[in-house]
Amino acid sequence: MASAAITLAAEAPKLSSANTGFMLIASALVLIMTPGLAFFYGGMVRVKSTLNMLMMSFISIGIITILWTLYGFSLAFGTDHGSLIGWTSDWVGLSHIGLTELWPGYTIPVFVFMVFQMMFAIITPALISGALADRVKFTAWSLFIALWATIVYFPVAHWVWGAGGWAFELGVIDFAGGTAVHINAGAAALGVILVIGKRVGFKRDPMRPHSLPLVMLGAGLLWFGWFGFNAGSWLGNDDGVGALMFVNTQIATAAAMLAWLAYEKIRHGAFTTLGAASGAVAGLVAITPSGGAVSPLGAIAVGVIAGVACAAAVGLKYRFGFDDSLDVVGVHMVGGIAGSLLIGLFASGKGQSDVQGLFYGGGLHQFWIQCAGVFGVLFYSLIVSAILAFLIDKTLGMRVSEDEEISGIDQAEHAETAYDFSGAGGGIGSGSLAAQETKKVDA
Repeated sequence: MASAAITLAAEAPKLSSANTGFMLIASALVLIMTPGLAFFYGGMVRVKSTLNMLMMSFISIGIITILWTLYGFSLAFGTDHGSLIGWTSDWVGLSHIGLTELWPGYTIPVFVFMVFQMMFAIITPALISGALADRVKFTAWSLFIALWATIVYFPVAHWVWGAGGWAFELGVIDFAGGTAVHINAGAAALGVILVIGKRVGFKRDPMRPHSLPLVMLGAGLLWFGWFGFNAGSWLGNDDGVGALMFVNTQIATAAAMLAWLAYEKIRHGAFTTLGAASGAVAGLVAITPSGGAVSPLGAIAVGVIAGVACAAAVGLKYRFGFDDSLDVVGVHMVGGIAGSLLIGLFASGKGQSDVQGLFYGGGLHQFWIQCAGVFGVLFYSLIVSAILAFLIDKTLGMRVSEDEEISGIDQAEHAETAYDFSGAGGGIGSGSLAAQETKKVDA
């Protein structure tokens, strides 16, 4: 008995400074994705909505950080209750967590796992904001994301990643958030826009991006931060799976960008900057759930399929008449569905687990499991998000007035504008048009 106890003690995980340091860096990379998303969305809207779009992402950092600290971490990753929700009272307010207390089965402290998952919780509601551009009250949005995180995100995170969650126990594979993050946010976006309606001038007025360089900057930050988002989700570097995910993230993203560009060249006759940025994001979304299960060649297939599928899907809003302002449904929901379901086809059995997809001899068993996770999360988020938006709209009111929307939501909600041109040739000075005309008159 004594020797067995010694053996068990020797096999118990010990804190790894390498994995801990890596996960802290990965957490910071995930955090930078939210400002990256703000720039990505901010460049895609018209000038008069730029600041509002930035603020809709930034406010998520503040609200979700506090909620996650108070009770979100406990709800998502605490002791399972009925396979639907977690709860550990000792984690409320992050109390009673030892500095060197390890996350069960891993070599990183609980605090490190907690803060890594906090960054996921922050960016997920921020993703929804792109669908609601130009028309939502800032106070209503802030209330919505607080309620949505509590009622939708925290429980869904438990379903997918929490020990005892129904999707986790069923065997749904979601390496870094295809269901919990992207399908969840995309379905929520669809639910909200079906309630609040279209922008003034939808399908009539031009609503082109005001700054494509800003879009590309945001896409670049997202791509950079996504390596922490994906590779970090293995919680360490001891067996090479995190490295596989890192490699597949790069490969799938590149493949999706090329596929999107090829699609729009064939369909519309041009390679657009917006298409390159959107294609890259589509690839990042699709490889998020699948990158630990597929081979690098499988990652190319995932990227190509997602790039084409998402490029085709963004036009559906015009056919069906729902105003998804910045294509959250077309990219995040569709990309998340594609990446999650393709695991059932392309899982190699040589990555995060021995599960094999259809093309590797595993049949359709895993595909049907993936379907359960995908559509369970999709319908729950869609329905609950629509109900939340309806209740807020009938009480606080979700939308700004039509006059405020037309004149500009930045000025109405934030009393600011994104760009001030008064000091760049707009005033009376030696270089201004007015000064030049005065010189002519004097002459």
